[in-house]
Amino acid sequence: MDSGQDDKPKGGAQPKQNSIGEKNMGSENNGSGASYEQLLESYSGWKVAEEGDVLKGTVLKVTRTDVIVDVGFKSEGVIPLGEFIDPLGQVTVKPGDVIDVLLEHAEDMEGAIRLSHERAKRMRVWDDIEKAYSEQSIMKGFVLERVKGGLSVDIGVKAFLPGSQIDLKPVKNLDSFRGQEISCRVIKMNKKRGNIVLSRKVVLEEENLKRRTAVLENLQDGAVVNGIIKNITDYGVFVDLGGVDGLLHISDISWGRPPSPQETFHVGQEITVKVLKFDREKARVSLGLKQLFPDPWVEFAQNHPVGARVKGKVVNLTDYGAFVEVAEGVEGLIHVSEMSWSKRVKHPSKILNVGDEVEVAVLDLNISERKLSLGLKQTEPDPWMTLASRYAVGTQVEGRVRNLTDFGAFIEIEEGIDGLVHVSDLSWTRRIKHPSEVLKKGDLVQAVILNIDAENRRLSLGLKQLQNEPFQEFVEKHQVGDLVKGKITRVSSFGAFVDLGGGLEGLCHFSEFEEKEKIQEKSGTSVAAGKEYEFKIIKLSLEERKIGLSQRGAIDDIDRKALETYQAQTDEASRTRMQELVGQLQTDKKSEKDSSGD
Repeated sequence: MDSGQDDKPKGGAQPKQNSIGEKNMGSENNGSGASYEQLLESYSGWKVAEEGDVLKGTVLKVTRTDVIVDVGFKSEGVIPLGEFIDPLGQVTVKPGDVIDVLLEHAEDMEGAIRLSHERAKRMRVWDDIEKAYSEQSIMKGFVLERVKGGLSVDIGVKAFLPGSQIDLKPVKNLDSFRGQEISCRVIKMNKKRGNIVLSRKVVLEEENLKRRTAVLENLQDGAVVNGIIKNITDYGVFVDLGGVDGLLHISDISWGRPPSPQETFHVGQEITVKVLKFDREKARVSLGLKQLFPDPWVEFAQNHPVGARVKGKVVNLTDYGAFVEVAEGVEGLIHVSEMSWSKRVKHPSKILNVGDEVEVAVLDLNISERKLSLGLKQTEPDPWMTLASRYAVGTQVEGRVRNLTDFGAFIEIEEGIDGLVHVSDLSWTRRIKHPSEVLKKGDLVQAVILNIDAENRRLSLGLKQLQNEPFQEFVEKHQVGDLVKGKITRVSSFGAFVDLGGGLEGLCHFSEFEEKEKIQEKSGTSVAAGKEYEFKIIKLSLEERKIGLSQRGAIDDIDRKALETYQAQTDEASRTRMQELVGQLQTDKKSEKDSSGD
């Protein structure tokens, strides 16, 4: 405060001139030399104010105790200096300032006018509050402190902001708003009681609605927008685009292996994303981050066609294979079946470890499905392609029985090379239903290579081919019509199977048995089973490997031969007798001749 200013007497400000009611207002008292009529006219233009009116005043002087204000009346007004001291003890007014004042009392006996700046300020504030309440306009306020159930806010007067009206969602820490300037709206007021209730929430809701409307009008597929991360989940990130929430799914964060959203982002972070799909009716927005960058799969496909080799790093192992990162954002799978030509890989950890640098071959690539098949064994020579040069058909090989199936046995002739011995190639003579009748897993056996199909990775082997075919030998030694001996081994509904020795069987139909030798089917007896017979070969087919026999035909042949023998023997005896008779006769005739001659 200017110490050079004169102190005002306690009685109030000195009048600028004598009271209007005084009669001695002549020209001698008028420094301007105005006439009485002029002064009277000037007096009649003075404003007549009533107590309680709020007026505009100009600060003329600031003293140690008061502030002198000109309100346009014949006398100056006085306001206690205390109404202009801030909490720090500083005077907030100076000469020349225009301020609001309330006329508390008209001129007293000393001609002073009592004014109040505080009361005028409060009345102006209430007027503004009433206007804001009726028009539902937004007011600015300063948060003073936390009170029971909410906050105390200064909007010119103290007002109450309930906790439920502070934000769009519940606020845990009300003290965090202390000292902040906020925008709010008056939702309740009672001037007589001096009660005012505010809401910041409705202002925020309206702002969000405006932003949401503006965003929805401009939002479209393919647009690149900025947003604030609002929430983070295991499956993605919710981004506030300005009143509209969009979902950035975990699969659209990175071209490579999906990262952990919690480790990659934080709530409140500003982020630039691309709109992938916008459903205007449901106001649903799908966002993408990786789509802001070139697709590494397309670039990889352009530079690495099927069959190309590429180096990569093993990033993960599973029971069925190993994942290899061949480019940033591009991973492929080496299936266990594609790891080795020769070894049977049960788990990829037997060959690879996470972090290994490997060279692989591109086997298949599907950009749309993001699938890349890789091969490790394809970087080495395929032993199947050289198999024919190492083993000719007919070569005898040695191998170990690796597996038995209903249709045959698999024999490993070298590491990774298995051949199949079909059940039909296990024996020339035995009818084998399952290879376990002849072989067991782990047996070391000799076999003959029957066929090599390298393209389809098939190798056919045979065991019976190690021996001469007994049927061939039989055909070479016998023909239709020959008689053979055999023993009946089993009987069917149509005939009897006959063991001819050497593992060969022939079939004698019931119709080819003599009546007395026929098997009694109905009674269930097999009187001929185990009995040896003489059979005649009536059919012999090398192609069908079938021998047809006839027991009845053999008997007929035997009887005919016996008859022929008998007849031959009888004829010989007759000829001998005749020769003897003829000789005797000749001898007798000679004797007679000799006697007559004598």
